Amino acid sequence: MRPLLILLASLLMTSPAQSQAAAVPAPDAAAPATPQRLLVHLTHGPEAPTRAALAFSVAKAALDDGHTVVLFLAGDAVQLLRDAVLNSLNGVGTGNLREFYNAIVAKGGRFYVSLGSSRARGVTEADLQGKPAEFAGPPQLVKLTMAFDRTLTY
Repeated sequence: MRPLLILLASLLMTSPAQSQAAAVPAPDAAAPATPQRLLVHLTHGPEAPTRAALAFSVAKAALDDGHTVVLFLAGDAVQLLRDAVLNSLNGVGTGNLREFYNAIVAKGGRFYVSLGSSRARGVTEADLQGKPAEFAGPPQLVKLTMAFDRTLTY
């Protein structure tokens, strides 16, 4: 009878958050991840430097883990591939955009840049020159979203 009371007491003392946490297994850091395809859809640009740098940081981390990564830049994010922005943008606690960009490129990451957003913000072919980037529209974003394993949006 006493073991049953102890079990009931422990169940009553467990919060719903603890129960949920116990139900979700922690990722095994030692186990190699199966390579996945990750799409990072970013709509924030120089006006939100921390969010922009964080998105690039996460893309770099996924590439470092051996995943395939494509970033789709739309809205104000299309300005992030301008050299002046790459060279000057620093997120608070997230790091330097140029360093993340260089690491993404070195690991084979690619960029799609919204053509409509670029036209509205004066981003041109010259801004993409020499970068693994190309203009694209909503149909390409939909295709990427459907083809990739996961999508993160910043």
